[in-house]
Amino acid sequence: MSSKDFNKGANVTAENLLNGKVAGVTINTSGAPGSGSEIRIRGGSSLLASNDPLIIIDGLPIDNDGAAGATSVLSSINPNDIESFSILKDASATAIYGSRASNGVIIINTKRGSKTLQVEYNFQYGTGNRVGEIDVFSGNEFRALVAGTFDDEGNQITPGIGTPQQVALLGTANTDWQKAIYRRTDFVDNNLSIKGNLFGAIPTRLSVGNTYQEGLRLTNAFTRNSVSLNLSPSLFKDHLKFRISANYTNQRNRFADGVEGSAIRFDPTQPIYDPNSPSGGFFEYYTINNQNQTVYLNPSTANPVAQLLQTFDRGLNNRFFGNFEMDYKFHFLPELRAVVNLGYDRNDGERSRFRSANARSGFLNNNISQGTRFSEENLRTNKLLDFYLVYNKQFGKLNFEGTAGYSYQKFENEGLAGFDVADPTQIQRAYVDTDVVLIGYFGRANFNLADKYLLTLTYRRDGTSRFGPDNRWGNFPSVALGWKIKEDFFKDSSLISDLKLRAGWGITGQQDIDQASFYQQIYNLGDANSQYIIGGEPINVGVPSAFGPLKWEETATYNIGLDYGFADNRINGSLDLFYKLSNDLFQIGPFADGSNFSNQGPQNVGDMSSKGIEFSINYDVVKTENFNWNLGFNATKFERRIEKIALGSPLFTGQSGAGTGGTSQILQEGFTPFSFYVYKQLYDPNGQAIEGAFADLNGDGIINGDDRYIYKNPDPDLLLGFTSSLNYKNFDFSFNLRASIGNRVLNGVESTRSYYALIQNGVLENISPNVLNTNFQNQNGENVLSDMYVENASFLRMDFATIGYTFPEWLDGKASLRLFTGVQNAFVISKYGGLDPEVTGGFDNTIYPRQRQFLFGANVKF
Repeated sequence: MSSKDFNKGANVTAENLLNGKVAGVTINTSGAPGSGSEIRIRGGSSLLASNDPLIIIDGLPIDNDGAAGATSVLSSINPNDIESFSILKDASATAIYGSRASNGVIIINTKRGSKTLQVEYNFQYGTGNRVGEIDVFSGNEFRALVAGTFDDEGNQITPGIGTPQQVALLGTANTDWQKAIYRRTDFVDNNLSIKGNLFGAIPTRLSVGNTYQEGLRLTNAFTRNSVSLNLSPSLFKDHLKFRISANYTNQRNRFADGVEGSAIRFDPTQPIYDPNSPSGGFFEYYTINNQNQTVYLNPSTANPVAQLLQTFDRGLNNRFFGNFEMDYKFHFLPELRAVVNLGYDRNDGERSRFRSANARSGFLNNNISQGTRFSEENLRTNKLLDFYLVYNKQFGKLNFEGTAGYSYQKFENEGLAGFDVADPTQIQRAYVDTDVVLIGYFGRANFNLADKYLLTLTYRRDGTSRFGPDNRWGNFPSVALGWKIKEDFFKDSSLISDLKLRAGWGITGQQDIDQASFYQQIYNLGDANSQYIIGGEPINVGVPSAFGPLKWEETATYNIGLDYGFADNRINGSLDLFYKLSNDLFQIGPFADGSNFSNQGPQNVGDMSSKGIEFSINYDVVKTENFNWNLGFNATKFERRIEKIALGSPLFTGQSGAGTGGTSQILQEGFTPFSFYVYKQLYDPNGQAIEGAFADLNGDGIINGDDRYIYKNPDPDLLLGFTSSLNYKNFDFSFNLRASIGNRVLNGVESTRSYYALIQNGVLENISPNVLNTNFQNQNGENVLSDMYVENASFLRMDFATIGYTFPEWLDGKASLRLFTGVQNAFVISKYGGLDPEVTGGFDNTIYPRQRQFLFGANVKF
């Protein structure tokens, strides 16, 4: 996908340029400014290891773990510097990257220089606002609920549910706490690029950019300054080519706490500010003890506005990454090329968080605030060496290309662990993580017979330092076949312009787990809870950690596809069917008693399958000199199933929203990963849910955890994408739509807040108006897991719509000027009862809302 096909609008991070554009690829981005995304290609291939795809920028595979101070990994690359994306999904295409390719590969190529001088400036401004809010009682509604309603003379019309003590706690304000924690936002993006042929011999591109984006939460902001330089010189009549890429990014972030939960709970009859409050003038629940100290009530919720405005959470991140590639075509054997690629990525960050001692949200010691003085530092480096030979030779009708090479990559991480000086239980520690080293030997052979019959054979042998000597190496072969059917049966057809059948099989690996040396027996220095008293002195002891033999996860993928084109490719697209089987999946499983230093740990004991179909079509509806209209559509359906799990015993995961340790999802053989594990709600003859009444599914006469059952899952039944791009003379108009059909979400806001008894938890708290429908009184571990809270969260979202006009002969023909306006996150259509149906993981316990932005901008080209 090239830059002309990218999504328009306020795309602060690179991945959103292709959201909804590619079949089989899903991207779920938070509402936080500069935030990262959950990227999944064909649903991922693992259970508890990473499901993130391998991302390669100009030949440098990057680390998916970010550093302190940054918002996300891809926030460090300026989207305006990107020329193209290549998405590798089937095993034949990804196998050459072996060790990290089970979840697919995203290859990002940045823009290069040109032979002529070109200067381009892009400016974009946006203003944003929140869209909707979680349904809670307003101040007046809450007073009526607790105290009842009264006429003008003070006579009670309807009784309230509150006790006299609770009525006495009501305030007189009408505070919309959700409105109070959010704001109108600004977005400003400036980018200047210059490209040309330096000294008449070196194609060069230099770009500088500045991006400022405010988040909806008060104080939340993202600032990125970037510089990118690309050089592509050629020597000795193109026998020796260099590609030099250097990128520097400076991020400055003001982070904001997730206070949505507090906002929907806080008593709406209380004010935001209290001039008599010792908490910086903010309303809080407190008393003053005999030492004149402010003691905050416990339990009570902190004022969410105060928490945002009294928290100074700042991040600073400096990142440099790039590569130096040398490609030499031998003079004495021009069919042979030698390529060396050196890559380097340094990600240096720090973060600090400060709250004064009069902030309720600071560290509480005996309910007395000590403030917050938190800091952390982090340095990550990534070093790469690739060397390979490429031989290309034509033998009559057969074209052969062979590649053989070696790859070495090393990841290092060190820093100062997060530490709050105000918390006496914490000790700041410096750390140096165990280096992660990946070594690979790879080869590939491409055969092309008469430009009709294609064969690709690939083999890669990878080693990782994460595993012990016996399991360190993995072997990853693949084979792909292609047949250009058009050349045999439709060569002279004017209707069929392309018809190609593809088939492939391959094995890829996965070793990306948070255990760099689990195969070794390691002793860690104990803390205050791991001491012996010797001679009256406490002595820290070495504490053994669990260990065991881990090996590669392996995913075998089968793929068959058809590429098609009609009417000189005015209609073109593809159809793919795939099946994946992942073996030896990492998961947390039990150890036999006495066999290890823990009762459980990571093991290779799971299998999972995925199957699906992908379809895409592009249609140039109109293609003339003055009028062009292109439509694009893609559809994806996939299903995932757990085939094997440790000892056949299910793993419980997810959150329930009630207390600690509660779970709402399950990993079980024969079912989709992270299916909901809930109780079957019973209803009266009128269809009204009966509080605490659930089906006794095992028939033992007792309702307990054994009566939970697997009900639905967060995976969609169908994913759709639709794009339109229209140009008429100097006008242009484009938009992008995405749809997800059949995905389920457990509405944790309603499941945990729809109970009358929750109006008081030490102090008065707001609840969900859904309680008027259920009439439930008490929250408990069963009610929050009722299957009635698992909702159909299907949706249709318009990501953006833009309209622009280009002045092609601006400044007496010296430049072109395009002015445009548009809207980001234009609308969402869904029957889901929560704020937003697009939820990561399937459990909605409040999210950072996605703002709607109205955009204005200009593009100038000289």
